[in-house]
Amino acid sequence: MKETIQKLVIGVTSRSLFDLSESHRVFNEQGIDAFAAYQVENEDKPLKPGSAFPLVQKFLSLNSDGIERCEVVLLSRNSMDTGLRVFNSIAHHNLTIIRAAFCSGRNPWPYARAFSCDLYLSTESEDVRNALKAGVPAAQLVGDHTPSVGSEVRIAFDGDAVLFSDEAERIFHHEGLQAFQDSETLAAKTPLSAGPFKQFLFKLHELQSTYPPGECPIKTALVTARSAPSHERVVRTLREWGIRVDECVFLGGLPKSSFLAAFDADIFFDDQVNNVRSVGTGVGAHVVSGIKNEY
Repeated sequence: MKETIQKLVIGVTSRSLFDLSESHRVFNEQGIDAFAAYQVENEDKPLKPGSAFPLVQKFLSLNSDGIERCEVVLLSRNSMDTGLRVFNSIAHHNLTIIRAAFCSGRNPWPYARAFSCDLYLSTESEDVRNALKAGVPAAQLVGDHTPSVGSEVRIAFDGDAVLFSDEAERIFHHEGLQAFQDSETLAAKTPLSAGPFKQFLFKLHELQSTYPPGECPIKTALVTARSAPSHERVVRTLREWGIRVDECVFLGGLPKSSFLAAFDADIFFDDQVNNVRSVGTGVGAHVVSGIKNEY
């Protein structure tokens, strides 16, 4: 009898999962009719992997023992007719994706909520903004990066405006570092409010707890620009939430790229686009929320 687990659901756009750059070029240069004809003519030609592909493979591998821990749902602006090539490519690459929404030009983010996605990955900034406003943890995949090695799913998060609200970051933005440090010291025992990715981290934590000790293939890390004394509020917040992370790095403003490489992150979620462009390994995911994305 298979064990019943509350599975993790990830929504991914077709342009995140596969390299559709050539198809997109045809659309931009020749229009929708030429794009449709191009897709139909090439529907038996498999698409190459896109930026989310290695991560999707790793997540789906969590089901290899017969227990369904993770489901990936395809969300696409294509019509079903032009999207047949995408489904053919899914079959070619042996990805166990059975659910999809083809939106015929409309933004697919509303289906991320309809499918109860715990995470939505897109290449479109506005798509991500709308999903976040609707309460879906969402991020824009930015740039091309070297896939991480190993079989573990390794996920890294920034703190403020990602796992936590941007309440502290707003003080830093308006009043500077010293005011931020003073405020965080005074509020050290007051948990931070939840950010857009708290629920996703909680779902990962729940999934990790289903594995025997020492055998979990999912690893999480908090990689934050914070340093002492602003570390205490972070520790107490995660304790209050009942969530643990496997690794925590307080950088005190140092660049994040070498530390993400040391963690061997498959994906890194951050509210600053410059940070996710320099991930090194894995893929950068821009969380388009918080004060840094209001200007």
